[in-house]
Amino acid sequence: MLLLHRKKHFNRAIKTLLLTNALVRLSAAMLGPIYALFVEQVGGSLLDASLAGATLAIVAGITVLLTGRAVDQVKRPAYILVVGYLFIGISFFLYTLVDSIWQLLLVQILIGLGEAIASPAFDALYSKHLDGHSEGKEWGAWEAMNYFTLAVGALIGGFIATNAGFSTLFLVMATLCLLSIVYILVLPKKMI
Repeated sequence: MLLLHRKKHFNRAIKTLLLTNALVRLSAAMLGPIYALFVEQVGGSLLDASLAGATLAIVAGITVLLTGRAVDQVKRPAYILVVGYLFIGISFFLYTLVDSIWQLLLVQILIGLGEAIASPAFDALYSKHLDGHSEGKEWGAWEAMNYFTLAVGALIGGFIATNAGFSTLFLVMATLCLLSIVYILVLPKKMI
């Protein structure tokens, strides 16, 4: 009798959001530990790497306040999520063209905008689809996914950059974002 009443671990919307967000987080994690090496390769210093990181965070911090409001006003926050992931994916591709610190800062601004667009949309969608009696478990699944993608991404990114170079790494990162976007767009509208 217990088998007949066995509850699924997560609903389909939560699984979809976890999967698509994992692809984007995995892509970003691929660069994280070796980012300073890339900055050095384009003529920057450790201080420049810090400036680039601060630029992304400041842009995202300012913009997220505006996009959070916008998410509450639209019927399909999934489309805002797609736009954010698109900014991030395009930015990862643009890394292949960076050959100066100024270009790097411009790409960081685009990534900051992408993060600020995607984050409130993701949070709103994820919160909307929580089961109501297992929020801790479902947010715990997101936290676990975040840590696991950081670990796996760090290893994969280092491997790809070492064996195929940064350009290949950036193309893989952009492709993962694109896959996430396509998956969201082909879902039935009622899914997320």
